[in-house]
Amino acid sequence: MILDRCDIPLVLAPLAGGPSTPELAAAVSNAGGLGFLASGYLSAAELADRCRRTNELTERPFGVNVFVPGPAGDVARVRAFAAEIEGHVSGVGAQLGELRHDDDDWDAKIDYLLGAPSAVVSFTFGIPDEEVIAELRARGTEVWVTVTSLDDARRAAAVGADLLVVQGYEAGGHRGGTSDAPDEAVGLIALLQLITAHVATPVVASGGIATGQAIAAVLCLGARAAALGTAFLDSSEAATAPVHRFALHADAPTRLTRAFSGRTARGIENDFLRAHSESAPAAYPEVHHLTSPMRKAARQAGLAGYVNLWAGQAYPLTAAAPAADLVRDLWDQTQAALNQAASHFLQ
Repeated sequence: MILDRCDIPLVLAPLAGGPSTPELAAAVSNAGGLGFLASGYLSAAELADRCRRTNELTERPFGVNVFVPGPAGDVARVRAFAAEIEGHVSGVGAQLGELRHDDDDWDAKIDYLLGAPSAVVSFTFGIPDEEVIAELRARGTEVWVTVTSLDDARRAAAVGADLLVVQGYEAGGHRGGTSDAPDEAVGLIALLQLITAHVATPVVASGGIATGQAIAAVLCLGARAAALGTAFLDSSEAATAPVHRFALHADAPTRLTRAFSGRTARGIENDFLRAHSESAPAAYPEVHHLTSPMRKAARQAGLAGYVNLWAGQAYPLTAAAPAADLVRDLWDQTQAALNQAASHFLQ
């Protein structure tokens, strides 16, 4: 497995929507972990450019994450939601975005990744067809699938996934499994135990991991590595917006919401999230396109109340540091935690 070639069992979560950069992915890989590039919201051509730039920055393996397309949302419900949020959108000097459904350039991205194989391709928002997985594996690419339930894990293993990214309820950003229902979310520790007890496929743990102690915990629960996203948002190599970086140094609670994108995601509470979470429909990416101009204008103006401030539940532990320093520091903490536990209980 690719993780066997990594000196440190730490994976960079993809961080689609802005923070992901070639510099960040390369820094994590060069430090001994496994960096990832997000392809979400990019065209296949933009992804190809970012892969080329990452290859110029590292000779180590890195992965690419791809969104699996879902069904179209209920247009009537999306139109009703558009009418509800129009005042907030115009209040930041923006207009509603186009109400449309798309597949995030799925076919072109898969064609690119088949023609220019990556070490790892991970999938989020669903489980790709068995044929897609088989074609990628035939070209030497390791295939990972994000799962948020035992059922997801069994289905992904059955179609040939090499590894399961087990994402707990605590995770920042979008829920990555097949289910978008908040009431079906499971905490990481419980989910890891359930999946490793019933599915033989190797796992990486993701969700609310911000310290070496947490990395040690998931390794003890059978994970091959820990995936961290929020922990890297304030790294110098990340393209995180200043308004988002500033919010990471507060202590407001996080909450699951569909208000910004139409898909359940965890973010730091703000005005827009509180006002519209209850009414937002399950309609991704239609709602994402509707709110995109508002979010862009708010980021530029520094208006934190109208930006999707994605963050996991442990985000107050986030530190501003170069990514390589963070990888090494987290691994030192992990080893110290494992050694401390051994000294306490294995005497």
